[in-house]
Amino acid sequence: MERLKLVLSIILLGVFLGCDKGAGEFIINGTVTDATFQTGHAGAEISLYKIPLAPNNEQFVSSSILGADGKFQFKVPRERLEKYIIRVNKHLYFPIEKEIYFSELKLKEENTYALSTWAQSWVALNFVNQNPLSMDHFQYIKQAGYASCSECCPSTEQNFYGALDTTIYCINKGNTIYSLLYWVLNTPNQGYLEANTGAFDTTQIYLNY
Repeated sequence: MERLKLVLSIILLGVFLGCDKGAGEFIINGTVTDATFQTGHAGAEISLYKIPLAPNNEQFVSSSILGADGKFQFKVPRERLEKYIIRVNKHLYFPIEKEIYFSELKLKEENTYALSTWAQSWVALNFVNQNPLSMDHFQYIKQAGYASCSECCPSTEQNFYGALDTTIYCINKGNTIYSLLYWVLNTPNQGYLEANTGAFDTTQIYLNY
């Protein structure tokens, strides 16, 4: 009886270790879209990285260049990880980073993701106080414009005092509106300014007060 129990224990342990070690492979695929021009993100480099459970240092897996349809596919052996990371980069486009945790991956079906990004554009905000006084108070706040990147200009209220002759450059999504509300406090001078910022270009917005 004891020998039978030992044999069964060894068999069960073998089955458990065999399953955990990872038969099969994960298929991670999808499409990357250029949202500015509504096309596949052709020419972009897409890379896959993995983060092991321990040590959790990032490891490169594979990369490729996207074709005109923007479709991609990675086939990776099933192994226990914390997560995978997909990164997509192309000059003059906002980069993409997508985290895929091991727990969400399916072995018996494809793991499909739809990703998209925008071409970059810029707006130059030109503010000039033509007759400055020390008491002058100029204030503006962004109404429309990209706000989810490290290079983006703030969406909070901006204040300037006294003499002002400056140009502020703000990054934006290509072919979209950038707009702001402004006030010269204690005067009737207030209003709304906007411009469509063309992809890969810098659009000027002027305000003299």
